[in-house]
Amino acid sequence: MLKKLSLMLAGAMSLSAIAQTQTITIATVNNGDMITMKELSSDFKKKYPDIDLKWVTLEENILRQRVTTDVATGGGQYDVMTIGTYEVPIWSKQEWLQPLDALGEQYDVDDLLPAIKSGLSVDDTLYAAPFYGESSMVMYRTDLMEKAGLKMPKAPSWEFVRKAAAAMTDKAAGVYGLCLRGKAGWGENIALLTAMSNSFGARWFDENWQPQFDSKAWKDTLEYYVDVMNKYGPPGASANGFNENLALFQTGKCGMWIDATVAGGFVTNKKDSEVADKVGFALAPDHGLGKRGNWLWEWTLAIPSSSKKSDAAMQFISWATSKEYAELVAEKKGWANVPPGTRASLYENPEYLNAAPFAQITLDSINSADPKNPTVDPVPYVGIQFVAIPEFQGIGTAVGQQFSAALTGRMTVDQALQSSQRLVERAMRKARYPK
Repeated sequence: MLKKLSLMLAGAMSLSAIAQTQTITIATVNNGDMITMKELSSDFKKKYPDIDLKWVTLEENILRQRVTTDVATGGGQYDVMTIGTYEVPIWSKQEWLQPLDALGEQYDVDDLLPAIKSGLSVDDTLYAAPFYGESSMVMYRTDLMEKAGLKMPKAPSWEFVRKAAAAMTDKAAGVYGLCLRGKAGWGENIALLTAMSNSFGARWFDENWQPQFDSKAWKDTLEYYVDVMNKYGPPGASANGFNENLALFQTGKCGMWIDATVAGGFVTNKKDSEVADKVGFALAPDHGLGKRGNWLWEWTLAIPSSSKKSDAAMQFISWATSKEYAELVAEKKGWANVPPGTRASLYENPEYLNAAPFAQITLDSINSADPKNPTVDPVPYVGIQFVAIPEFQGIGTAVGQQFSAALTGRMTVDQALQSSQRLVERAMRKARYPK
């Protein structure tokens, strides 16, 4: 009888343990740093055995669609979402996000870089924790640059980029002088082209919220882009986003690639990159008007208001964006592969600085980005590679499709800009701007 009672008690305790275990669902993008996060999450499980993790890993455009739909409808599918700088202030004002006010005493919020922390806070309350922060920069093949008889300046112009792209292109050998995003999407080709247009003197809207795609500055931007990509870019560029261009660069097919600073760790990783020891870095180009073509972005982890497991989600976010997580990545993957661009302490760490030749360019690019003054002429909006209004997801993707059509030759540059002007005017009238 005593043995039977003991077994019953043991069974009840086991059932209680099962009942207390929570599963949180994490929606994230299929970038390298997030894949590493998933891989290293066994460390989290050791610390929190009562929290199980379910992963939903998606391509960037699809992730945005899914999490936007879920958070807007209060669907509650996800407990942790990977979102960006664009969404955080808009969604927090809609009360779609839970404040991150319980990250723990050891988290050290004050260690977050000011530019990064500011973009994720509303009224001094943090609504998302930065997993990694980025600006954009030029990555280039030092051997091909030397072969071309050129020297990359630390702060190049777009005209130098054109000249170098021409000199580095060897299509017979499968080497293309310049790789840029061509895939349509507000976070894909539009991120690149909006940041680029800022340096050409363009802007999405004037101070009265009137679209500006009929301006000379936008024509100069898009003509430059289409010209260099057709002459010196890889075939099928309209299908290429961050991951596709990363693969091209790592396999030696790009002379230069202008994209996110986070790629620095990937292109210099000898395990994955065939050109790891032949990569140099420079600031994003300018056009002589006082603005460089660099953006500011953070991939962050946030908790939707619809989550019923916010305590467990908070513990996961605290783990994944902590100093200790950075040390875990350094131990397992090397310091150069630590998620960059979020904490001041990382850029004070000599081990990281010695391992990451792109560290100073990354920090300089992030610190020089100014989302509140992104353009040469004044604008009524905040954002460098995006416009921080709810309508931008729709209009940004629609304009991205016009620009992609110009790249493939299905439209002329003039037609793409005229079409963009009309569709953005229509969307803004419908949304009743100016408000």
